Amino acid sequence: MSFASQALPLVGVAIGAVVSLAVSAVNERARWRRQQSVRWDERRLNAYADYAHSVKELSSRYTGLAIARGLITGSTPLEPTDEVLKELAAAEARRSALAEALWILGDVDSNTAAVKLNHALWHIEWLARGIPTTGITTWPEAYLEFRKAREDFLIAVRRDLGVRGTRITHDVPWPPPWRPSNDPGGGGL
Repeated sequence: MSFASQALPLVGVAIGAVVSLAVSAVNERARWRRQQSVRWDERRLNAYADYAHSVKELSSRYTGLAIARGLITGSTPLEPTDEVLKELAAAEARRSALAEALWILGDVDSNTAAVKLNHALWHIEWLARGIPTTGITTWPEAYLEFRKAREDFLIAVRRDLGVRGTRITHDVPWPPPWRPSNDPGGGGL
C-alpha cells in the first residue's frame, strides 16, 4: 500500500474534523448572538415601557392640575398643595432616572423622540402650574402636541424593537365626539 493511499483517509478525517469544528463554532456564535439579542431586547422593552408609563402618569397628574386651574373641565381636579407638588417632583425625578436607561439602551430615533416627548410634557406641566410660556400657550394645543410627541415616541420604540407596522392605531379623532369641545385635555393614548 502506498503512502498516498494511507494518507488520504487520514487527510479526509482531518478535513472532516476541521469542518465539523468550524460549523460548530459558527453555530455556537449564532446561538450566543441570539441570546444576547433577546437579552437586550427585553431590557430595552422594559426601559421603554417603564419610561412611557412614568410619562403617562405625570401627564395625568398635570391634567388634574389643569382642571383645578380651570384650563379645562374634568372630573378629577388636583389641587397644587405642598404634598401634591412634592409627589410630582418625586414622579419627575423617577421619570428622569428612567430616561437614563433609554440613553444607554435606546437607538438614536427613540432617544430623539424621548427628548421631544420630555419637552412636550414639560410644556403641559408649565401650563398646568401657571408658568408663562411662549409659542403654544393654550392647554388644548399643548396637550395635542404632547399626544403627538408621545405617539412619535411609541412609533420609534416599536421600530427599534422590531414590532411590525408603523402606526399604533388608525386615525381616531381627538377629542372624542362625546367630550365637550372646550375639554380636549386628559386621557387618551
